[in-house]
Amino acid sequence: MYALAARALSDPDPELYAALADGSIDSAVASLVDQAGLDIEAPDLTVEDDRDTLAARYNDLFVVGYSEVIDGTDGTIDSQGPPVSLYESTYRSDVSWNDVNLDLARAYEFFGCEIGGEERRHHDHIRLELEFVGYLCRVAAANDAIGKRGDDPNVNRARLDFHDRHLTILVSGLRERIDDEPGTGFYGRFARFLDEFITADVEDLATRLDVGAGSEREHVQQTGSNAGGNS
Repeated sequence: MYALAARALSDPDPELYAALADGSIDSAVASLVDQAGLDIEAPDLTVEDDRDTLAARYNDLFVVGYSEVIDGTDGTIDSQGPPVSLYESTYRSDVSWNDVNLDLARAYEFFGCEIGGEERRHHDHIRLELEFVGYLCRVAAANDAIGKRGDDPNVNRARLDFHDRHLTILVSGLRERIDDEPGTGFYGRFARFLDEFITADVEDLATRLDVGAGSEREHVQQTGSNAGGNS
């Protein structure tokens, strides 16, 4: 599901658009929701927009910023980013951009992950965080399949920690921001679903690990210098 979410939040190229328009994404999400066993309904994600319209929605929400000359005498410009940021640090008034990205870099490195050579995004981009959580899910599933324990990192606890420190904050912030925008179409529906899915997934994970509700976990929404190693 997390890998699919990362793909869905990319620029709608012809392949992605075809999957959204013909219902393939709907079918995949419904199947994954069923397999996850969480108390959540699969959404209707099929798009009726043509590809140009969907791409315009994506750009208007996530890519194109806003600039306006507010003082013609000295050229002062009021510049803002896109209405909905795909970067976690935008939603983190409690810590600096550097702290957020350093914490993420350490977490990625701890599990042997790095940003691809052609990737130009910062560590706190939503697609990278979603792909990383998807990777942790696959590692946990593989370990369970072979009964691997011992010195292996506790991947499920690391995933919960990563959610608390980063992804939950990013996705809930994105949902709030996108809810304030008109005409969001597919992206509004998907943001609401993703937020609900992550909330249900985190609650289920915390219950299975017997670590308490979110407000009771010490590391909730805290970014520390040893986050990667502690995970």
